[in-house]
Parts: sequence; C-alpha cells; structure tokens
Amino acid sequence: MRSDVVEPRRSSGRWLQWRRKSTPYLFLLPALLIFAIFMLYPIISSLWLSFHSQLNPETGLSLDNYRRLWNDRLFRKALINTVFLLLYQVPLQLSLAMILAVLLNSALVKFRGALRLVYFLPAITALFAVALIFRLLLDEERGLINYVIENLGFAPVHWMTDAWAAKFSLVMAITWRWTGYNMVIYLAGLQSIPYDLYEAAELDGADAFDRFTRITLPLMKPTILLTTVLSTIGTLQIFDEPFLLTRNGPANETLSMATLLYRTAFQTIEPNYASAIAYAMVLIIVVFSLIQFRVAQRGEDS
Repeated sequence: MRSDVVEPRRSSGRWLQWRRKSTPYLFLLPALLIFAIFMLYPIISSLWLSFHSQLNPETGLSLDNYRRLWNDRLFRKALINTVFLLLYQVPLQLSLAMILAVLLNSALVKFRGALRLVYFLPAITALFAVALIFRLLLDEERGLINYVIENLGFAPVHWMTDAWAAKFSLVMAITWRWTGYNMVIYLAGLQSIPYDLYEAAELDGADAFDRFTRITLPLMKPTILLTTVLSTIGTLQIFDEPFLLTRNGPANETLSMATLLYRTAFQTIEPNYASAIAYAMVLIIVVFSLIQFRVAQRGEDS
C-alpha cells in the first residue's frame, strides 16, 4: 500500500481517537466555566483580599487582618456564641432525631408516613415564616409560651431581652427546624439494617434497650457521624436564625460568626477584614470536622 494512502488513514484515526477522548470534557466545559466564574474566582479573590490591608493596599501581602482578628473581642464573642449553640443544640437535635426515627421505624406506630411528613416540613418551611412564628410565640407580652408560663404560676420570660433566654430561643428554633431533616437520614439508615439481626437478638433474650445499644447504634455509626459533621458545619456557619429571630441581640449575645461576617462586609464595608473572618471560619470548621472524624475513628479502633 502506498504511503500517501496510509498516512491520511493514520491521521484520521488519531483525529477520531482524540475526539472520542475530548468529547466528555467538552460537555463538562460549560459547568466548569460556571464553577470557575462563580465559585473558584470568588474563593481566590477573597483569599487575596484577606492578605491585603484595606487601609494600606500598597503594602502588598500583609497579616494585618488576621492580627486584628486575633485581638477582636467582637469576633471572640461571636465565636463563643456559635460554639455555645454547637455544644447545646447539636446533641439535643440529633438525640431527638434518633428517638423520632426509632419510633417512626416501628410497626406499632400508625400513620407513619403522615408523621414523617409532618416532622420533615419545618426543614423546607421558609425561614422568614419560621422566624415570624417564633417571634409571635416568644413575645414577652402576648406570646403563647409566656401565657402558658404565667398560667402555671411562674414569672414571664424575657425571651428577646435576656441573654440566656435569647440563646435558648435560638436553640429551640434551630432544633425545631432541623430535627426532622436528620430524622429522615436516620430513618433511611435504620431501614437498611437487616431485621434478622433483631430477631436473632430477641431469641437470645435481648430486650429493646440491648438491641438498640448493641445492634442499632453500632450499625448506625457512619450515619451518626454524617449527621454530626453536617450539623456541626451548619451550626458553625449559622446566619438566618440569629439575624431574623433575635436580631443578634441583646447586646450581641446571639451574634454568630456568619452574622458578624455579613455585618463587616455589607454594613461597615470592610471586605478585606470580612474575607479574613471567612477564612477563620473555614479553619474552625475544618478543625471541628477533623476532631469528629478522629473521635469516630478511635471508637471504631477500640
């Protein structure tokens, strides 16, 4: 065969091979461009801003924003408030979610489908409506909760003007909104456990508590870890509830890191310092997540 015939065939084969390999990337290209424009570029830009002083932009790379952050009492207060919500709200929320999931997984409970929907609805309810409902319930003069408390013979609670009461109101609102969401995740995990294990344990004389602690909890560890990490991340970057329900008050007692970030970026107009706050939040979230993974890994090793 002549070389001038073989060469076009080789080049045609190479072209077909290259097109076959590059076609998937061409389909991905629009999504990658959107990700680069709306995600990657803002991340890199905010990181660049965090290392540049807004007052002295000509100084180049600087740690002034992070030094200011280290000495910022307001940021420390926001961090303490957020960790408070994390330590109180996440265990309460996940415990209630597990209890509800176990109950709704039982064949003894009727109308399980309707109850699952009812408990999940708060997670998809508009947050403005949630804040409005809780502000009406917690109103110090005309709220339903204070009405019940006064009828029981106790003094009314200043839900929005007392520091601890305001924090507790946030705990109630967040728990009410997200318990059903975690319940659905736990319910999916419970339904994946083979029922034969429970039958064998029951034949061996194990009661309901033993079956829960020796079968359910060990097999649910990956799901529990997932919900713990997701709830931790969500709580550490919580913004909506403090901003809409308590308005960060009283006296910044319910100010969270995310609301401080919003205030710094859009109210005091300090984008460089706000970027430093954002990356400090990222670092804190990573540290808490790694601690949880480490604790879970040690539990599996033991």
